[in-house]
Amino acid sequence: MTVEATAKTAATARKPRADAQRNRERLIEAAKAAFRDIGPDASLDEIARRAGLGIGTLYRHFPTRDAIVEAVYRREVGRLADSATRLLASAPPAEALRQWMRLFVDYVATKRVMAQALGAIVGGAGELYAASGAQITGAMTLLVERAAAAGDIRADVDPDDLLRALVGFTFGNSSPAWQASALRLIDLLMDGLLPLADGGGVTKRRRG
Repeated sequence: MTVEATAKTAATARKPRADAQRNRERLIEAAKAAFRDIGPDASLDEIARRAGLGIGTLYRHFPTRDAIVEAVYRREVGRLADSATRLLASAPPAEALRQWMRLFVDYVATKRVMAQALGAIVGGAGELYAASGAQITGAMTLLVERAAAAGDIRADVDPDDLLRALVGFTFGNSSPAWQASALRLIDLLMDGLLPLADGGGVTKRRRG
């Protein structure tokens, strides 16, 4: 077999895998939208319809309802965790931290919609939550350490304390306008993280 023929064979072999990955992503995105618009009881038929795919394709990727619920949740957590590095590459550390906390609000919005479906997973979602918690804590720790090292925030900021505060005004707020409230509180929280500077014997917040 010639080199050209070998390359064509390899490309042909790769194509179905690429198509399958695209279909999987379409299904996950459709499931997220269906859970948001309809609720945790959105049917698998509805998810397949929104993705523009047949129900058989859905079942090939996600043989059970639990599987697609878990996939949506894992993707949202992965995106949130991975965004820490991306934000640090494109913004000053303190601004990266602020933007990441705003993304956390979007993540919580998705999780709140899916809470019932996640709670119905066979065997419980404890292991899933534990894994996601570690990813989110790691992202927060990275952002806080970079911002503190740059002098953008106080050196004594504890990432776990900051994450608990963030959880408190997202998960802990049941008002219809909780997202807008959470975004305002993030700005107040960031103001409280500014380094302390001695201004003529009076302790002041130092703004960049």
